[in-house]
This record gives sequence, structure tokens and C-alpha cells, in this order.
Amino acid sequence: MHPILTITLNPALDLSTETGILVPDRKLRCTAPRLDPGGGGINVSRAIARLGGTSTALVALGGATGETIAGLLAQEGIRVAALPVEGLTRQSIAVIERDTKRQYRFILPGPDWRPERTEHLFDELERRIEAAHLVVLSGSLPPAFDPATIDRLREELRALRADLLLDTSGPALVRMVRDHDGVPFHLIRTDGDEAEDLSGKRFATPPDLVAFGRTLLRAGVAERLVMALGKQGTAGVSAEGACFCTAPKVEAVSVVGAGDSLMGAIVLALSGGASFKQAVRAGTAAAAVTTPATQLRDGALARKLVAEIRVMDLD
Repeated sequence: MHPILTITLNPALDLSTETGILVPDRKLRCTAPRLDPGGGGINVSRAIARLGGTSTALVALGGATGETIAGLLAQEGIRVAALPVEGLTRQSIAVIERDTKRQYRFILPGPDWRPERTEHLFDELERRIEAAHLVVLSGSLPPAFDPATIDRLREELRALRADLLLDTSGPALVRMVRDHDGVPFHLIRTDGDEAEDLSGKRFATPPDLVAFGRTLLRAGVAERLVMALGKQGTAGVSAEGACFCTAPKVEAVSVVGAGDSLMGAIVLALSGGASFKQAVRAGTAAAAVTTPATQLRDGALARKLVAEIRVMDLD
């Protein structure tokens, strides 16, 4: 097994609750909140643990909310490497209306990223990274974070013979794709909306999405691309070929954490020597949105759903 390290630079303490219906200017009585450690890399590590694997979660943590996140991760048996930061780690809130089943998500900003934290990050990585490590940088980036740091991270990991897998969004993802320097990421994950933002096009069918993925491969942006199309399924594009894995037929409950569960299953499969096609299939099963609020996917159910995934070659 290749060792796995996840990086979360803008984690969140996720609170989930329910109320009858959202009405402005009124006090809304809510159920007791559920607390979960959140943020892309954290959730990737949690998904890996639910699937029976292990990883180390390198997390920027600050204040009382940071301490709470560290404690919750320890309860789940996840190894944590804390990167201390000033200020409070952010919170995120998910509210479900019981009357309508609609879900509302409120995402708060994290503390500003200071330049000295970048050096602390690389010092920590130098102590921990070994050859053949799979390093997953996932989730939103903190305010004032310089996206050029990701370029440096990719270069330093390559020098250490480790691979960088990227799962982010917004301006940072656009910059990584449009201003890349010819050194590819080992893998990039996007969803359909992110792919449409990058291309300026709509993708109605899997072949359309795969065609765009091939343009990114030819441009040297990444060696592998994982591109989700929501309820339809997930496309995988690499130099070896392209495939599309249809999503299993399950009752959707909450989309929170679906992409992180997908990424966790993929990186775990790759770490164990699975083919890229097998990894995308496992990820599609793990992304099934069958759990409420901020809860991640059940590992046993994800393994069971793999058999229901239909894989189509799109070469």
C-alpha cells in the first residue's frame, strides 16, 4: 500500500440541525446539532477510514473550534498532524427544513493565511513525505492564500517522488488549469459545474465531459481526471483511456461530502494497486448520497454498491 496524506488548509467544524421551515425575522427552534470535523482533506481521510484504510490528516487548526476538530478526528481513529494557525478555525452550518426536506448550507470564511504558515507547511511535509506517498490537497483554500503555493507543492512533491492529487474549486482551480507550467498533477477531481466554469460550455452527456477532459490531458494539466456528472455518474480520463461509471440507484438524502467520499475511495484504491478504472468505479459507489446532513458514506454499503456500478468505455 502506498501511504496517504491529506492536506486541509481551511477546515471547518460542521454543524447540522433541523427546523420546521425557514422564516425570516423569527426565532427558529432547531434540533440538537450534530458536530462533524469538516473540510475536503479531512473528509477524504474520514472516508478512507470508513472504507477500512488509513491515512494521515495534515490540518491547519486554530482556537477552540480547531481543538474540537482534533478531538473528533481522534475519536474516529484518524492520525492528525496539526498545523497551528492564529485565529479560530471556521464553522459551517447545514439546516434541513423538516416540512420540505430542503437543505440550506451556510459556509463561513476561515482565518487569513499568513506567509509564514506556508513555510511551516513545507517544514511539516518535509518531515513526513516519503517516496510513493499519495498526497491529497482537497477543499477550499483560506483567505489570502497564494495559489502559487500549490505550484511549489507539486514541484517539491515530485522531487520527493510523491504524487499530488488536487480537489479544489473556484479561482484556484481555474488558475491551476489555465496557467499551468507543464508539470501535471497526478490527478484532478472536478464536478460538472466546475468543468463548465473552466470550459465555458455545458456538458449534457458523458462523452461531452470526457472530450473536455481529453483536452486537459493533452495540455499537460493532469495525468488523470475524475469528473462527476451528479446523478448520472462519474467519468475517468487518463492516457490509458476513458470510462464512465453510472451512479447506483439509491435514495438521495444529502449531497454533503459526496465528492470527498468519492475522492477517498479513489485514492485508497490507487494506493492498493487498483487500476484507474477500478478506482473510479469504487469512488462512484462511495459517493452515493445515502446519509443525512454532514455524515459520510457507510463503508460496507459502498463496497456493496460497487457491484451495481455499470462501467462504459468511452475510448
